[in-house]
Amino acid sequence: MILLSRRNLLALAAVVDIAIHARPLPVAAKALAARLELPPRHLETLLQALVRANILKGLRGPRGGYELARERRRITAASVLRAVMNETGEVAGEAPNCRLVEYVVAPVVEAASAAFLNELETITIDDICRRAEDLKLCDDSALGPDFTI
Repeated sequence: MILLSRRNLLALAAVVDIAIHARPLPVAAKALAARLELPPRHLETLLQALVRANILKGLRGPRGGYELARERRRITAASVLRAVMNETGEVAGEAPNCRLVEYVVAPVVEAASAAFLNELETITIDDICRRAEDLKLCDDSALGPDFTI
């Protein structure tokens, strides 16, 4: 069972993709969207949130796009998720108003959530990129030619 929203998973995937492909030129949003199999406009607000959180840098112009704002070993999975959750104001649903939830269930779930984020704090974008490289998921030759002008 995955505890993260689709938007959270896409944020992590976008940052990892940019970390892998942003050399020597920034990654164009259109190319990123194609690799993530999404419409280009779908990622705009997500990428802007990551720029505001100083995880990505947005570069304008014909050779513009996105690149990491810091070294990939200095960006944690937790920081990416916090940036996206803070931007959208994403919070858990309101708990039912009962004593069992308030005094027993909610504190247990809160502690588990904190432990989950603490664990993600130990995982860097570099760790995720290395896993993708080990699995040979970074090979662009599998994508075929790009005739975009």
